[in-house]
Amino acid sequence: MKIRPFQPHDEDAVVALWQECGLTRPWNDPRADIARKLTEQPELFIVGTDGTAIVATAMVGFDGHRGWLYYLAVSPRHRRQSYGRALMQEAERLLKERGCPKLNLLVRSSNAEVIEFYRKLGYVQDEVVGLGKRLIHDQAPDTPIGGE
Repeated sequence: MKIRPFQPHDEDAVVALWQECGLTRPWNDPRADIARKLTEQPELFIVGTDGTAIVATAMVGFDGHRGWLYYLAVSPRHRRQSYGRALMQEAERLLKERGCPKLNLLVRSSNAEVIEFYRKLGYVQDEVVGLGKRLIHDQAPDTPIGGE
């Protein structure tokens, strides 16, 4: 797998990968998430390729205090080949390069397999409660009104 920054022509393949991996939700328009990321630290949005195919992604950010990671995805056909590990190593390298002291990420509590993946990479559960407030209500293109 080759890792490189996201390019605008990758969008359809990235959204398809996220859908295949079950990362999209009706209340989050993935295309809007991509557009927003491209306005802030676009070089921290990375993709993994196998030939010309997008097989992995990671959306990384640094706010000056903590790093964050979203949309880590590896195509089901390309799992168990250390692609996720390679993306995490690149994300950590990019953040360390910027002086980032800690990387945070969120995983749905029901996703035991992914939690175990991160634990094997040295991540531990912080003693915090995640809170959020939606400031802009996305409406994915084919989502009925009323998504969370």
